[in-house]
Amino acid sequence: MTTPDWRPRLIALDIDGTIARMGENEIAPAVRSAIARAVGHGAHVVLSTGRSLTGTRAVVESLGLEGTTVLCSNGAVWWDTTTKTVVKHSTFDTGAVMDRLVGLLPGAVYGAELTGVGNLVYGRFPDGDLWGDLRDVDLEEFVAEPTPRLVCRWLDHSPEEMAFALVDVELPGAHWTIDHTLAWLTAGPAGVTKGAELEALRVRLGVSAEDTLAIGDGSNDVEMLRWAALGVAMGQAPAVVQQSADAVTGTIFDDGAADVLDRFFPG
Repeated sequence: MTTPDWRPRLIALDIDGTIARMGENEIAPAVRSAIARAVGHGAHVVLSTGRSLTGTRAVVESLGLEGTTVLCSNGAVWWDTTTKTVVKHSTFDTGAVMDRLVGLLPGAVYGAELTGVGNLVYGRFPDGDLWGDLRDVDLEEFVAEPTPRLVCRWLDHSPEEMAFALVDVELPGAHWTIDHTLAWLTAGPAGVTKGAELEALRVRLGVSAEDTLAIGDGSNDVEMLRWAALGVAMGQAPAVVQQSADAVTGTIFDDGAADVLDRFFPG
């Protein structure tokens, strides 16, 4: 439990819906300033995102984050901001996963991350859905190599329809979540979640478990919010995410993440 004079030493921040609007790289001035103050006070600020490395680097550069680790692809890819190299890369085989999904989600399109480059794509995504280079392939080539992150968009369907189609479905060797705004599934290696990878990073950094803070808004943030000593859900987060948190802040449109950080690192 936090005390009145408590200040976090390890701060995990989701990107989309938390410090930036969905799919955008621009950070609101209040959020940018709050993050800078936390860094200035010596806190380890870690971006923990479902985005690929390709989609994350612009945010890292915009914030000027140095001397830290970024957890991309829900923790499957660790990127060192000082050396600008991948220091951990967890992957899974997608063949058995695709065997299940293709039959259950007719008309869906798929992307398999090529870390630092872009994606293999099986089917056509709407423009702007994926970052980096896109290489159209057939199913055989799509499943030929392991990947840290597989995404699936079920066009012309809702998240609720996708969740219903996949109720009680297990994807072999994979951990997966569905976005709350789009019929968009993200799968990664089994056992790899934001929470699990942040715990490994916490131990590596030598930070006490009691000195951790996390802010997020999506279903892929649930484990991260439960991991932190203080887990804060954004105001627009679905009920299941808010119920997993210790507190709820304002929405992305109200700079809710800044309000949380300002409590501990006032301007």
